[in-house]
This record gives sequence, C-alpha cells and structure tokens, in this order.
Amino acid sequence: MKMIKKGIIVGININNKNNFEESIIELKNLCIACDIEIVGEMEQNLKKINPTFYMGSGKIEELRDLIEEMNAEIIVFNNELSASQIKNIEEEVKCSIIDRTALILDIFANRAKTREAKLQVEVARLQYELPRLIGANENLGRQSGGVGTKNRGAGETKLELDRRRIEDRIASLNKELEILKYQRNTQKNKRKKSSIPNVALVGYTNAGKSSVMNVLVEKFINKEDKKVFEKNMLFATLETYVRNIKLHNNKSFLLYDTVGFVGDLPHNLVKAFRSTLEEVCDADLLVHIIDISNPNYKNQIDVTNETLSQIGADNIPMIYVYNKIDLIDLDKLDNNKILISAKRDIGIDRLIESICEKVFEDYIRFKLKIPYSEGKMISNIMENATILDSEYIEDGVIFNIEFSEKEYVKYKQYII
Repeated sequence: MKMIKKGIIVGININNKNNFEESIIELKNLCIACDIEIVGEMEQNLKKINPTFYMGSGKIEELRDLIEEMNAEIIVFNNELSASQIKNIEEEVKCSIIDRTALILDIFANRAKTREAKLQVEVARLQYELPRLIGANENLGRQSGGVGTKNRGAGETKLELDRRRIEDRIASLNKELEILKYQRNTQKNKRKKSSIPNVALVGYTNAGKSSVMNVLVEKFINKEDKKVFEKNMLFATLETYVRNIKLHNNKSFLLYDTVGFVGDLPHNLVKAFRSTLEEVCDADLLVHIIDISNPNYKNQIDVTNETLSQIGADNIPMIYVYNKIDLIDLDKLDNNKILISAKRDIGIDRLIESICEKVFEDYIRFKLKIPYSEGKMISNIMENATILDSEYIEDGVIFNIEFSEKEYVKYKQYII
C-alpha cells in the first residue's frame, strides 16, 4: 500500500499569467497522481520573482504557520524553482520542497513500464538535477563567504566529481537509448514497407486516447490481450502502442497510442521522449483527442498543438475529435464536429469514416493479373491491399483491388 503524504500547494502568479487558475487545478491533479493529499493551498500575485525564495519573503512565515497547522510533509510549488530557492525555503519552513517539474518527473518514473521509458525518465531527471547541483554549490559558496582556498577547492572538486558522474551516466543512458531506437526504427521500417497508413492518437493527458484505442480494438480485433492500459489518471500511458486495425471493408491502418501532453511540460521530458514521439512524426494522419468535458479544453488544444510543433509534427494532416460527450449537455455541442464518447461507444462509426476519408482518399480501384512467378508481389497484395475479389487461373492470380496511388504506379504493367 502506497504511503500518502500530506501536502500544501503554492502557486505564484507572475504578472497575472493567463490560465493561472487552470494551472493550479492541474497541479492538484498531478499531486493526486503522485499520492499527495492536498491539505492546504497558498497563492500570491507578484510583479517579479523574489530571487531568494521565489515567493515574497513576507509569505514565508505564513507558509511556515500553515505547515504547522496542517501537519504537512511536503510543499509543492507550481513554478520551477532553482536549487538555491528550494534550499532557502526548506531552511526557513523546515519542510520538503518540490516544484512542478520534479512532480511530473516523479509521476513519469512511477508510471514507466518499458526499459526505454525508464531510461528516458532517468535521463530527464539527471538533466533536471545537473544545473541544480551547480546552483546549490554556488549558494553554499556564497553562504560560506569564500573562507579558505582549501575548503573552496574541496567543494569545487566534489562538484566536478558529481557533475562528471551525472554527465557520464547521461552519456551511458543515451547510448543504450540509441540501441533501442535503432531496434525500434528497424521495426518501423518493416511497417513502412507494408504500405498500410499510419494513424497516431495525440492529445492532452487523460483526454481518452487509450479509451479510443481500446474501443477500436474491441470492434475490429476483438482480442482482450490487444487492449492497452487505460485509467482515469494523468500520464497512464508513457509508451507508444501500435495495433493493426482491419476494418470490415478489408481496409487496414496502423493505430498508435502515444504519451499525453501537459501544460508546461518540462523541456527535458520533451527532449528525452523525442525518440518515442518520432512515431507521431511518421504518421499519415494525427487524430487529436480532446476532452470536451474539461472547462479548459481550448487551452489543452493549444498546448497539444504547441508540443506537436516542437517535435516537428505540425504539418501532418490532423482531425479533431471531441471525446467524453456523455459528460456534458448535448444541446451545447456543434454537430459539425466529430463528437464521440469512447466509454459509451458513441460516434465511433463517424470517427472511422473521418479517418478513412483522410487516409484512403488517394486509393484507386483497379484490376490486375499477377503471374505466379511474382510470389513476393502476390504476398504484398494479400497483406496490404484492399481485395474486393480474386480469382486463381492457370497462369496467375486476378485481383480486383483498392490501393494507394503510390502502389498503383508499381503495378501498372499488370493492370488488365
């Protein structure tokens, strides 16, 4: 059984930042995902950051009193803090301090299942720690007043050793990640040769991407072991899953379930998971899943689109799908949008139609005769084309098929 810590959340709003309240709500959900029970909250509006405590120095005493009153064990800041700021606050309030980035890293560490995801999280954590290691050492030097060259030299030596240890570990992890990336690319290249369109589910964390994946798996694969893990919590999925969705009309596409995004997602995490997110960049179509029941869904759309732009996936065709319509008033919805409830199996046929319109729009119907000597070609058609009918004759196979324009060119000489 996991130990639940009592925590206080602190949000500092610099210059009346947009979506501050939504950010605080999200921080609460992140705390819940990390088994932190919120027993108190504190907010402050500031024109500029206090370099010593981040928050105003007058609020420190108020925070100390709240910690004592609520018997809190941890303080979670909605803002990213420097090492010296964390140290200064901890010394004043005698309580553990973490910031939003550290909280997200902790959630990722707990959720990671595959070897690759675990390595990526560790790289991100070490990259987060590295500048804070240097910052903490500088803060220590200022407090000591630089007394004695001997002590300062010893401190610098320890800093150099710690920094080298972290940098060496990051290099080692990245080497292992490169091997895993090569293996994944080998699998990806095999899939590319298959000519089956790639469709990637993208969106904000907990928007329902895995639920959409599972409802399609149930409809078109109907194997329980092919379903992916889904749960109503942030970052339930940290790995990329792929399933071959074979429709009732014999058309197929590969469907990818990907890691969800979040506002102010730490840069190191985006960087660390870039190789995993490359699956998104190789998609023929992005299906942007949106939780329309969330009051802040428009901002979540913006965050997702910004993250897609960061990884170079902003030019890929995309459709917007509004999920969880069972949780809101249907009269307020725009019927021109793709509206679904993955949980209630509502609107899924419309979703499939929309995907097909995009990924099969260049498909051409044609008839061809392939000689038996072209066994590889026959095999490719059997595996990848939409076969309307076929006939085995004395000197070959006659296929009536639908295939992409690109594939049509390859088979031109066999068309009858």
